[in-house]
Amino acid sequence: MTLFSLARKNIARNFSQYFLYIASMVFSIVIYFTFVTLKYSDIVSEMTKSSQKMGSLMSGAAVVLIFFVAIFIAYSNSFFMKKRKKEVALYALLGVRKRQIGFMLFFENLLLGVFSLVIGVFLGFLSSKLFVTVLIRLMGYDVVAPFTFSTEAVINTASVFLIIFFITSFQGYRLIYQFKLIDLFHASKKGEVAPKPSWVIAILGVISIGTGYWLALQNLLTSEAWRILGMFTPLIILATVIIGTFLLFHSVTGFVLTLFKRREKWLWKGLHLMTISQLLYRVRGNARTLTVIAILSATTVTAGGAVYSLYYNINDNVKLTDPNTFMYEQTANVDNDKVTSLLPTTKYDENISALFVTFEAKQLESAMSIDEDKRIYTVINETTYNKLARLQQKEELNLKGNKATIIDVQYHESLSPKYAGKTITSKKGTAITLEGYHEVPVLNLMAGMTLVVTDAQYKELEKQGESVQFRAIGVDNATTDLSKKIASALPEKAQFSSAPEDYQSGIEGMGSLLFIGSFLGLVFLAATGSIIYFKVLTEAEEDKSQYNMLYKMGVGAREMRKTVASQVFVIFAVPLVIGLAHSAVALTAFSKLFSMDFTKPVIIWMLAYTAIYGIYYVLTVYSYNRIITQNNKREG
Repeated sequence: MTLFSLARKNIARNFSQYFLYIASMVFSIVIYFTFVTLKYSDIVSEMTKSSQKMGSLMSGAAVVLIFFVAIFIAYSNSFFMKKRKKEVALYALLGVRKRQIGFMLFFENLLLGVFSLVIGVFLGFLSSKLFVTVLIRLMGYDVVAPFTFSTEAVINTASVFLIIFFITSFQGYRLIYQFKLIDLFHASKKGEVAPKPSWVIAILGVISIGTGYWLALQNLLTSEAWRILGMFTPLIILATVIIGTFLLFHSVTGFVLTLFKRREKWLWKGLHLMTISQLLYRVRGNARTLTVIAILSATTVTAGGAVYSLYYNINDNVKLTDPNTFMYEQTANVDNDKVTSLLPTTKYDENISALFVTFEAKQLESAMSIDEDKRIYTVINETTYNKLARLQQKEELNLKGNKATIIDVQYHESLSPKYAGKTITSKKGTAITLEGYHEVPVLNLMAGMTLVVTDAQYKELEKQGESVQFRAIGVDNATTDLSKKIASALPEKAQFSSAPEDYQSGIEGMGSLLFIGSFLGLVFLAATGSIIYFKVLTEAEEDKSQYNMLYKMGVGAREMRKTVASQVFVIFAVPLVIGLAHSAVALTAFSKLFSMDFTKPVIIWMLAYTAIYGIYYVLTVYSYNRIITQNNKREG
């Protein structure tokens, strides 16, 4: 029997144990193959104006994926090698040379990799139509993509993953040379040393996380801490949260479990004593692994939640910046009749009189001020504003005390000027006092910052500014095709503004980011769940004798299943809860920065992540129970 055939038989015999490892690798390969395929996809290039940008995004995502998958495969492989050490020791005891054992492990891991690669590329090809269609739909196009097969994508994927598999296979080859025979026999009994909980370390962990949270929630423009720390602040936040998370698992959870252990009445019910005792070892002893899981969960949820929130709010943002479906400046060369001939039935079609007026605005200082002495505003009167507001079904203005108001769509509490009570003065000395700002526009953003004044003030300013005429059009169910026809009929100086085009541009950019972020997030989630799965099942092999003893003492299978479920639940739930807490703080900071409400999309994203994560929990509990049940039957 050759080493290659022996490796093949070992894989066939232990396939059920390798299944999730293979499944995670196949999923990673499918996603990588998809990214590379999309990079070379003609239909994506044809459907999007930003095909070059899309290619760059896909390439960047592929690099991140390669880096992450390489670490994940190496990490997962180390678990399997630990599990195989006793088997390796038996080969050595039977007189098989180290070189031969090393080659057997090398071939075994390489076969797993090649098998995963073939399945991954095949499934990637079958699912390419679905993935390309999803991408195109997310980008706002109603098109069903055909099946695409890219030779370049196959060569790229095969080259990258064969290199990764070769390196991890060599890791298995080196295993036999790294340990003495006695070490290999006792490897399965060697766990991570469980550190003793310390009040000092526990307090440091809480303070570290609290510091990171506090810094993250500070206003980055007005915070003294951000000003002092400068560009190092994000790194400090990241470092404090990661260190704090590790210390949390190292000691804080130990104290919490110890408190449960002191509740003697509860402790002696069922198998609570065994559950708490094992958790005291497992949670603290696996502090590094659980820290990695928590940080990966936080990263995945934060990145995905932020992108999904921006995608979710695109329509609202376009409605805010483009309240009119179409709008343009009526310059000398504009053929209004030609534009009218292109229009379908309109809700409204209004000619808007406005002024471009330069004001001295020294009082309007802001955090982003560079040269604020002079500002040019688009001025409209109160009557014009209210007329458009009625057409757009918005609340009308009621200027009091001969004061004006600024329409600042992008108002930010920290960045924007404090408008209320401030005065701006035209070149000819007309003073305009502001009652504040208003965030509901009636002109598209292309008109610039709008100043709404009383009718009397407008008449006074007419001789001091440049007169301008805008055409504002409201159309139901307008399309980008209609927008392009109108744009082609207008000169560039008309500064044509189109809500459908802005929506399409936003949905295209954020849709591509959401596609990439979602699939990278799924890979991270698959790896996260797999790491816990491998870790827990490795410990299940070590716990077989304890559960067998309980079985012989008369403990029922139902009680043991309940104990397993509660123990595994803690291992899964604690890093998930901490990861979600980290991401909640990060997303709160992002929402404040962008002045947007992320609550609903973030909750949706967190629930989706938790649901998929829960599947790994169910699978792990099932596999754990199967291991101890089969062992009890054999021993019984």
